[in-house]
Amino acid sequence: MSDLPLHSRPLPPVAPRIEQVTQLHGDTRVDPYAWMRDRDNPDVTAYLEAENAYTEAMTAHTKPLQEQLYREMLGRIQEDDATVPVRRGAWVYYSRTEQGKAYPIYCRKGAQAQAREEVIFDQNAEAAGHEFYQLGALEVSPDHGRLAILEDVTGYEDFTLRVRDLSTGAWLADRVEKLGFGLAWASDGRTLFYTTTDEAKRSDRVWRHTLGAARDADVETFHEPGVLNNVGVHRARSGDFVVITSASFTDGEVWLVPSASPDARPVLVRARRESVEYDVEPGDGWLYVCTNDDAPNFKVMRAPVADPGAWRDWLPHRPDVFVEGVHVFKRFVVVQERQRGLRMLRVTDLERDETHEISFPQAAYGISVASNPEFDQQELRFTYSSLATPETVFDYDLRSRARVVRKKEPVLGGYDESQYAVERLEATARDGTTVPISLVYRTPFVRDGARPLLLYAYGSYGYTVEPTFSAPRVSLLDRGFAFAIAHVRGGQEMGRSWYDDGKMQKKLNTFTDFIDVADHLVQERYTSADRMAAHGGSAGGLLMGVVANLRPDLFRTIVADVPFVDVINTMLDDSIPLTAQEWLQWGSPHDAEAYAYIRRYSPYDNVAVQAYPRLLVTSGVNDSRVAFWEPAKWVAKLRTLNTGSAPILLKMNMGAGHGGASGRYERLRETAFRYAFVVEQ
Repeated sequence: MSDLPLHSRPLPPVAPRIEQVTQLHGDTRVDPYAWMRDRDNPDVTAYLEAENAYTEAMTAHTKPLQEQLYREMLGRIQEDDATVPVRRGAWVYYSRTEQGKAYPIYCRKGAQAQAREEVIFDQNAEAAGHEFYQLGALEVSPDHGRLAILEDVTGYEDFTLRVRDLSTGAWLADRVEKLGFGLAWASDGRTLFYTTTDEAKRSDRVWRHTLGAARDADVETFHEPGVLNNVGVHRARSGDFVVITSASFTDGEVWLVPSASPDARPVLVRARRESVEYDVEPGDGWLYVCTNDDAPNFKVMRAPVADPGAWRDWLPHRPDVFVEGVHVFKRFVVVQERQRGLRMLRVTDLERDETHEISFPQAAYGISVASNPEFDQQELRFTYSSLATPETVFDYDLRSRARVVRKKEPVLGGYDESQYAVERLEATARDGTTVPISLVYRTPFVRDGARPLLLYAYGSYGYTVEPTFSAPRVSLLDRGFAFAIAHVRGGQEMGRSWYDDGKMQKKLNTFTDFIDVADHLVQERYTSADRMAAHGGSAGGLLMGVVANLRPDLFRTIVADVPFVDVINTMLDDSIPLTAQEWLQWGSPHDAEAYAYIRRYSPYDNVAVQAYPRLLVTSGVNDSRVAFWEPAKWVAKLRTLNTGSAPILLKMNMGAGHGGASGRYERLRETAFRYAFVVEQ
């Protein structure tokens, strides 16, 4: 990419400024780009289209590289593929993909040998004619007679409920629009529970729908008036209950509806208490409760179904082990926990009262428990991968402890994982905290500072970034790149305190951890500042924005996807989707102390007169989580104050939302575009 001054290229026109002046807590802020919030303003659309044209012009010379990367990544994918079948009653369910088709095809067969395949949902057919198409849920009724889906055709996550009769393939007349996430069948196969959202797009109500009934006949089952809470609904694995949750980031409660009596009044498990979180998994006569009640790293308690509030310790709190969740079966309980930053599985045989752990070999890896829909089963399905090992599906016998590989993700094109090395490093943060780093590269590797390196992080909401495999990433590794994950505070890699130390009035730890990790990688000669790129998305895009302001000298280039960068303005406006709940993550700027703290790092408010590195910023106009105007305003302000000649580009998807394109081929093209921007530097 050329380093010619920006005035040598056609910049997008900026509409006349209508400054927004805000005075709060004795501080005055001027926002010259507030006009970009008006999505119905033709000037805004014209500006975004001009930004896209500018980005297209500035990256036109990388088109051959983009195409080469795309072909490489596509060439590693087995386009005609299928998932491992999952047994549910008398059926096995799976999905498959076909060459040239962007979406999965969902199928089933009778469990008997030589059974004929039934296509229950072809997402390609339903996506035809739509620029964007995603599923929010796909649920087969308990009697296997009907399929219910939630579909979104804009990316704004406004879902429509549709129901198909699987015996005829016909869609029923039932159609309910503008729904949130969450869908659950009652045991009768005729009753569905779903959620709706309020004006700020907060899931606040659960409804009961009977097939064939009109929308206005649906019954409100639960309402959560508190603006800090989101509601959810799902069917328990045991099949005995429809579970309704209401949770904020710091507390919540659970309600149970007997699946056999869907019109029954929900039963509260235990009333919410300040700073107490809990989840409930029904078992055989017991409710298993994962909670932080007097247990900072969480523990598992148990209560009789007949007396749901009578909690008793089942797996006591252990300060050095973080309990992430519990998977309950009729005869076994699997606890998902984290030790020394890595995920473990703890298995308890309820009949024999025996406990063991499932162990894993590599220095850095990721595992995830699959859906395992059958309540009475002796095998646990989970997936395993590392930064060098493709995803591998295991069936694990919970009693004999034997594990069988059911499938290893095919990586075509001669990929040989033995040619890649994975390391687990540690960097010392400025306050003395040890921050883990997961690293992968192609061997041989010489630590001379000459290797380019892409450093990724997220660091918010307690979300843990697992060091797992990515087939597209091989295109970077084979070009000499190392790839590293900075497991910064704000996630939960090292337990609950890791999350608590990276939010609210400790949020700056997330940003300084990332900088200290980058400095460590340079000092240890894994790379150098002029050969290092940074990448993050959403709240990780906030991280990119802060890093760009604090240490623009530390990175050659930065990629920020759907970045949350206008923190103060967004957190002051609770009409924006999700804002009120976010006060428990960032603090409310209505409070003077919280305002002062956020003011220290909010990327948009801290853009400075300085030279910035090369920046690629992506977004989508239908994003309901991070509004498109945040990155658009940020890019405009960066261009105004940037004293350097490095390009700052905005790529706006005009037909998608927070997750970008929905089809697998378009997703690969988006990845190829990002990688070309990084590789070309």
